Amino acid sequence: MLLDRFGPRRVQSALLVIAAAGAALFGISTGFLSLMIARAMIGVGVAAALMAGLKIIVLWFPRERVALINGFMIMLGALGAVTATAPAEMLLDWIGWRGLFEVLGAVSAAAAVLIYLVVPERTTASQTNRGAAALRTIYSDARFWRIAPLSATCIGSAWALQSLWAAPWLSDVEGLDRTSLVTQLFVMALALSFGALLLGLLADLVRGRGSKMEQLFAIVGALFVVAELTLIVHPPWSSLLPWCVVSVVGSATALSYAIIGDYFPAELVARANGGLNVLHFGWAFIVQYGIGLILERWPAQDGHYPALAYQTAFSVIVVLQLAALLWFIGPWLLRPLIWNTGTSIARGRTGKVRSAQSAVPPTEISILEANESVEW
Repeated sequence: MLLDRFGPRRVQSALLVIAAAGAALFGISTGFLSLMIARAMIGVGVAAALMAGLKIIVLWFPRERVALINGFMIMLGALGAVTATAPAEMLLDWIGWRGLFEVLGAVSAAAAVLIYLVVPERTTASQTNRGAAALRTIYSDARFWRIAPLSATCIGSAWALQSLWAAPWLSDVEGLDRTSLVTQLFVMALALSFGALLLGLLADLVRGRGSKMEQLFAIVGALFVVAELTLIVHPPWSSLLPWCVVSVVGSATALSYAIIGDYFPAELVARANGGLNVLHFGWAFIVQYGIGLILERWPAQDGHYPALAYQTAFSVIVVLQLAALLWFIGPWLLRPLIWNTGTSIARGRTGKVRSAQSAVPPTEISILEANESVEW
């Protein structure tokens, strides 16, 4: 809401100052309370970073290029995940964790100043929309609730798996040592970064050929399910490929945010994507916590959980994702059935046509494509 009202330049530069102060405080903290406050400040400071970038893209670029530019931006942002693996470990050996947070604070402060002074301002004509009315418009839109379950269960799960449970799985199930584990996490982070670029390019290609990004998003969701099933079965070869697919799905926000951007006017896009992002993070938290609860049903041996525990936890996620995928593609599956029902013509015993009034399906059962610009 702040992004739509005040613009991304002012909001993001102000929040990054808070993040910089939080990083600096974390670097000098000596107690639990100050550490917790510092981490909270960092969280608040970076909370709007992704949404601010998406908002700027919608304001500055034509809609047919939004998915491609989203891919570029998310690729650059995901480089942070790359630096958090092997590069961060090298810096820790050199300057320690306090020095690392001091560097983060200085860089964040510099970024805040740069954004405020360099980024041009661009406003939309309708930035005075009331918050409650705007949220009602978003959350009452059937198109939003068609994509939201699939986006949340896939992207949120990918975030949860890569950020928290990939390392324990690689240690407990794959049996990797510390060096091999960090190397695979580094490769997965690279997949996350360049996956965003790949999905952006594919979306631009799909749209250029007149196809729908929703179809590409459904394919990504299906591939994610296949990758998770591979991890569940755990064949006797390296798990790097399916884990890289998990990472790429984590960057599928390049698609879902662009799809949401097609559904709403520019002055509501930040709020709509923010609403979707709440579902992403909420589901990621549920998956992180839920996997832990399921794993605890099995006794750990030397600090490691058995493969069956992970198989059970991952299977629960897959079932929910399949339900969300069916919900998303349901209109495509039902459309031929509805049209066949609507165009069936009553015939008498002689086979002659008695009535052709049902040749057009009734409007109340017509299923619209998610990107058709009509009122739902």
